[in-house]
Amino acid sequence: MATGKPIVRSAHLEALARLLAQSPVVAILGARQVGKTTLARAFAAGRRGPVTFFDLERPADLARLADPELALEPLRGLVVLDEIQQRPDLLPLLRVLADRPRAPARFLLLGSASPDLVRGSSESLAGRIAFHFLPGFSLEEVGAGNLDRLWVRGGFPRSYLARSEAASAQWRRSFVRTFLERDVLRLGVNIPPPTLGRFWSMLAHYHGQIWNASEFARAFGVSESTVRRYLDALATVSVIRQLRPWSENLKKRQVKAPKVYLSDSGLLHTLLDLETRDDLLGHPKVGASWEGFLLDQVIQHLALRWDQCWFWATHGGAELDLLVSRGSHRIGFEFKRTSTPTLTPSMRIALEDLRLERLYVVHAGRETFPLATNVQAIAAGRLREDLPRPGERRRR
Repeated sequence: MATGKPIVRSAHLEALARLLAQSPVVAILGARQVGKTTLARAFAAGRRGPVTFFDLERPADLARLADPELALEPLRGLVVLDEIQQRPDLLPLLRVLADRPRAPARFLLLGSASPDLVRGSSESLAGRIAFHFLPGFSLEEVGAGNLDRLWVRGGFPRSYLARSEAASAQWRRSFVRTFLERDVLRLGVNIPPPTLGRFWSMLAHYHGQIWNASEFARAFGVSESTVRRYLDALATVSVIRQLRPWSENLKKRQVKAPKVYLSDSGLLHTLLDLETRDDLLGHPKVGASWEGFLLDQVIQHLALRWDQCWFWATHGGAELDLLVSRGSHRIGFEFKRTSTPTLTPSMRIALEDLRLERLYVVHAGRETFPLATNVQAIAAGRLREDLPRPGERRRR
């Protein structure tokens, strides 16, 4: 079980410091309830100089901004605007304030990744704003001893920190209901909530599979472009993620549709009606859940974005769960819910065809050991110790 100590999100605090040193405006984006306000307050507490907070869902703070220029122009130091999607009209003013000589104030914007917010800030603050995406808790933040807890409950703070599995499951059910009944429309997603709810639930059963637009279109009785719009809407508000296919000039037919994952393992389990670890272990999607969970943990550990990663598959059956490519360096990952992973023919094909520099097989056991030349089995609980980050010397 997790300890009672607060979870310090050091990597994200350091990232905010770097971004604010480079840009006058930084936006923290992420799903609702993922901890953006808590992170901002922790960041402000460690910062020298004045700090001013505005919660744009609080009537008193909205009243303070009745004349935005009069309220914001005199401020110095750090200015935090929480729930910025409630006042997109502030973005043009922030452009003017960000362009002042010697930048007397830096602005930290917090908001769910709504389409309007991303589009509006990119247009109004082009060249002045940097974005930082905040996911749920990571394995490195909660500790390897809490791997199963994080996997079953997911990374939303209130779900992970709940007093019991039942309380965690109840919070997630409430999140799903509130998201569909209230948040979807507020985030600018113009799709009927019941339709989006059915689509989201159907995606849960396809978690970790290749996107098949025609199958979803038939199920909903709409066009392929319409279900694609549904998919993009859920991706924009950070509750699902798409992993792009890698394709190059090989003498093999390669899959060219993305894989789809729910962004949080806890929400996946809720939409599959799985409340406890035992429920999960007896379900057919246990392997896919494990794969998506560890895939996300590796991406976070390597400080990558999902749009910097790929999967690879051929119509002949060869595949690779995750491909990371940086220049001429290619590293592959496979995720296996077993304590005794072995080198498979598919792995050998991926090593050769993709010219992988290294292949890691992340597994459920406790030991890290070599499987073959340039192939290493890594225990999921030892990612921090045994998986080198870019620039680190590889362990042999």
